[in-house]
Amino acid sequence: MQKTKIGVIGGSGIYNIDGIENPKWQNVESPWGSPSDEIFTGKLNGMEIAFLPRHGRGHTISPSEIPYRANIDAMKRLGVTDLISISACGSFRDNMKPGHFVVVDQFIDRTTARKNSFFGTGCVAHVSVANPTCLRLSQACSDTAKEQGITIHFGGTYLAMEGPQFSTLAESRLYRDIWGCDVIGMTNMPEAKLAREAELCYASVAMITDYDSWHPEHGEVDVTKIIKVLTKNSTKARGLIANLTDHLEPERSSCAQNCDTALDFAIITAPEARDPSLIAKLDAVAGRVL
Repeated sequence: MQKTKIGVIGGSGIYNIDGIENPKWQNVESPWGSPSDEIFTGKLNGMEIAFLPRHGRGHTISPSEIPYRANIDAMKRLGVTDLISISACGSFRDNMKPGHFVVVDQFIDRTTARKNSFFGTGCVAHVSVANPTCLRLSQACSDTAKEQGITIHFGGTYLAMEGPQFSTLAESRLYRDIWGCDVIGMTNMPEAKLAREAELCYASVAMITDYDSWHPEHGEVDVTKIIKVLTKNSTKARGLIANLTDHLEPERSSCAQNCDTALDFAIITAPEARDPSLIAKLDAVAGRVL
């Protein structure tokens, strides 16, 4: 059995939740660089919780420049077991409206400028991301949202784009009509892949702010409109997180989906051929198997 510790990576302001006990901002050093910000820690209904503003407080970091590896490593070092991504997204579906939430279960990764693995030359590993999110944790997020009166869709494919620009009309139509994606965003990759390498249960809650550029009645993406919806969505997200502990056990056994044992057979490099400097950096992420 392992004590549950919730981690949340999300927008600035989501950590402002009533009822957090012993709150403090904590600096976590990582061999992968500095995380996006200090991490806000405390206890919620008796359960430890940690929040990291993905873009830094004040939204100072572009999606392509987010230190994804440092963020995930820092959460792992803090003892997080269940990691929830809260992020804004655009919708490709009429029934997935601005203000609705989507529990993502699949990704198409179109990012190109980001370090997407903890492993590499000196220690090669291949984890499966066929099912990149944790079903148990995703269900807990969905059930909590419904209890809070949030309209939430369970299951959806998230197109991760590089950004920081929004899609062209042609790209938006391609992702929607040909590839069958449901939502689009800029931050869940390589976050989800790295969470799997770090053996963390990971759930993605995407908050819809707009219809991207494909919708004939809504035109191109308008940042001013997005911010208005985003503000309302953030209030809903705080309610979701504040009540999530009702759907998570204080202690839990191993993940039925094997999220927490993803590295069991993943590392290919022979022990005698592994680079000691890289192995040292992997102490938190892969310490269980190394």
